[in-house]
Amino acid sequence: LAAVDRIILEQPTVSLDLNYLVLTGDNETNIGLSCSGNSAISHILSGDDLAIADRRFIKNYYICTAVEGSDAANANTNLTGANASVIGIGNCGPAIMHFAEEEAKKELLPRMASAEDVWCQLFSEPSAGSDVAGLRTRAERDGDNWKLNGQKIWTSGAQYSDFGVVLTRTDPDVSKYRGLTMFMINMRQEGVDVKPIKQMDGGQHFNEVFFNDAIVPDSYRLGEVGGGWTGALTVLMSERLAISGIQPTGFPQFLDLVKSLEINGEPIAHDPIVRDRLAGWYSQYAGLQSANKRMITAVARGGIAGAEASLGKLVGAQMNQEIANFACQLFGQAGIIQDSELSPENSHFQDSVLFSPGVRLAGGTDEVMRNILAEQVLGLPQEPRADKGMPFKDITPGSC
Repeated sequence: LAAVDRIILEQPTVSLDLNYLVLTGDNETNIGLSCSGNSAISHILSGDDLAIADRRFIKNYYICTAVEGSDAANANTNLTGANASVIGIGNCGPAIMHFAEEEAKKELLPRMASAEDVWCQLFSEPSAGSDVAGLRTRAERDGDNWKLNGQKIWTSGAQYSDFGVVLTRTDPDVSKYRGLTMFMINMRQEGVDVKPIKQMDGGQHFNEVFFNDAIVPDSYRLGEVGGGWTGALTVLMSERLAISGIQPTGFPQFLDLVKSLEINGEPIAHDPIVRDRLAGWYSQYAGLQSANKRMITAVARGGIAGAEASLGKLVGAQMNQEIANFACQLFGQAGIIQDSELSPENSHFQDSVLFSPGVRLAGGTDEVMRNILAEQVLGLPQEPRADKGMPFKDITPGSC
C-alpha cells in the first residue's frame, strides 16, 4: 500500500457524478462535471485563436494547412508534437545516411532535419503486411531511371509527405529477400496517388498509395540493386527504436486520472482494483523507460538499434489499449462520451479506445514483435518457412 501511495501524489480533484446525465436544447449532451482546484479539462481555443490554430503549419511528423470544418478534429488528432520527426528522422534518416549517394544526402538530409520536408515509409502492401518481403510493387529499369507500379497500404502520413522511402521488387526470379531494392521517391510527383483511409476514431492517419509508372532516378536508389532487404532491416530496426521513445502507453494519463478523479464523491485512488492496476502498469512503464534509455545509450556510443527495441512496441501498445478500456469502464455511462470539453483528460481514453488497435498493428503486429524477440533476442529456433529459397515468382500469394 505504501508503494502505491508514493505513486499517487496529492492533486486537486475533478469530481464526476455519473448519475447526472442530461439531454437539453438542440440534442446537446451535458454531463455534470464539477471541478475544484485545477480542472482536468484543457483550455479550449475559440474564435480567431481556433482559426489560427487550425491553419498552423505543423512540421516534422505531418503538415497541416488550411484545415476547415470537421477536418480540424482529424488534424488535431493526427498532428501531435509527441510524434514529431519519428518517421523522417527516426525511420528514413538512418537508411539515407547509410545507403544514399553523397549528393542525395546533402540535398535531402538538411531539409529533413529542419522539417522543411516531411517523409513517409512505404513498405506494407495488401498481400504483404506482416510478411514485408512478400511485397509485389515492381520497379523496372528504364535507362537512368526506374519505373514503379503497384500499391502500398497503411502508410502513415503519406497525404502530408513530400518524400518517402519505398521498398520494391526488382527481380522475381530469386528468393523474396534477395529480389528487393529500396528507393527514395518524391510523393508530389506524377504517378503517385495517395488516398487517405478514414478510421473509426474519425482521423485519417493511414493511407493507400498507388504507383502508376512513377519515375524514380537511379540516384535515388538506396543501396545495391537486390540489396533492399538490408536497407529495410535498417529502417525497421530504427523504426522500433524510434517508436519505443514515443510509444503511447497511456500510463501518464492514467496516473493523472488516479490522482485527481472522484466518482460519485469517492476518490478512485482508494479503489483496490484501481490501485492494483496502477501498480502493475507502473512496473511495466518504469521497465520500458529504463530499457529505452539503455538502447539510446548504446546507439549514442556507436551501436545500432537491436531487436530488443521490439519490446517497447509490444508491451507499450498493449498497455495503452488495456488502460484506455479500463478507464472508460471506470467512467460508466460517461465512458461513451467522446468530447474533450466534457471528458476527463480531454477524452484521451475514449480516443485511445478507438485508435489503440491501430497502434498495435502499426510498425509490426504483436505476433511479429514476439517472433523477433523470440528468435533474435532469446535465440529460439525460427519458424519453418515453406517458401525458403524459392524464386519469388513461384510463390502463390497467401500460401506461406
